[in-house]
Amino acid sequence: MATQRLTKQNAAMISAAVAIREDRNADALLLLLDGSTDWKRISELTDANENVVIVAVDTIEDLDGAAEAGLKPLALNKEKAPLLERLQEALLEAAADELIRTNGEVVAVYSGFQQGRLDSISHLQLDERMRRFTVRDLQTLESSVPLKTIKAVVDLASQIGREGREGKAVGTMFVVGDHRKVLEHANDSGADPFRGYNKKHRNILDPKVQEDAKEIAQLDGAFVVTAEGIIERSRQMLEVSHEDLKMTKGLGSRHWAAAAITRKTKAVSVVVSQSTGTVRLYQNGFLILQIVPMDKAVKWQEFAFEPPPQSADEN
Repeated sequence: MATQRLTKQNAAMISAAVAIREDRNADALLLLLDGSTDWKRISELTDANENVVIVAVDTIEDLDGAAEAGLKPLALNKEKAPLLERLQEALLEAAADELIRTNGEVVAVYSGFQQGRLDSISHLQLDERMRRFTVRDLQTLESSVPLKTIKAVVDLASQIGREGREGKAVGTMFVVGDHRKVLEHANDSGADPFRGYNKKHRNILDPKVQEDAKEIAQLDGAFVVTAEGIIERSRQMLEVSHEDLKMTKGLGSRHWAAAAITRKTKAVSVVVSQSTGTVRLYQNGFLILQIVPMDKAVKWQEFAFEPPPQSADEN
């Protein structure tokens, strides 16, 4: 079980975040932690009985006692993920659980530079990060495709958009659900590397399969994924009419095809833009979710801090 000590530094940062939340009248306070801590003391510092205080860690075991202390616990299951991906996942989970409004404000506290030491506070305007993403959208998606499948695909697409492959930007598309109907509008664009393998080696919830998909994403064509998360085909070219569709100017043929196939079928499409890394999700021909690759704008590893030289009095 991972732990995070509630040091004077960490307690001071939490108190500062509480003051900012009160000043901004934000909807919630989000604590992104590295493990279990003194939940009762956290509750006292944040006045959790009167306010929405979300505590997010990587495993459910580390949240033992958090709910009893009046806090709103979230298990992210993203232990090795980059900071901003964990923060984004926490916001998505909080919105899905109706802990926050998707057009509201959240004050977040997290360890931006040193594990175990809360050193960063962000005031987040959620409408900038979760445009048109509502709890109603989540419930609609879950009715046709299980939410865990959609979340796995969106997470994978976000990684592709953020990281690319071998130093190059990558654009791709995943069409999820109603796969038999989707395949009626699809043709092979080349040899399918997934063809012939059994289902367990094509399950997109498996991290190894996700790594394979990242490699194949460099090739032309879309992934066709079943509602259960099985990659039924890859490298598929979609042939669907997109007349009468209304799209944002500047989006290419991949986005038009993604929107069109969701109007012809009950599928959901997730598209990675090669030019920007932005991930867009379409359903019924409309844009439902847009995720901007946040950590392209903030490269935490590039901060180089050198302490000032010690004076003679300090030696």
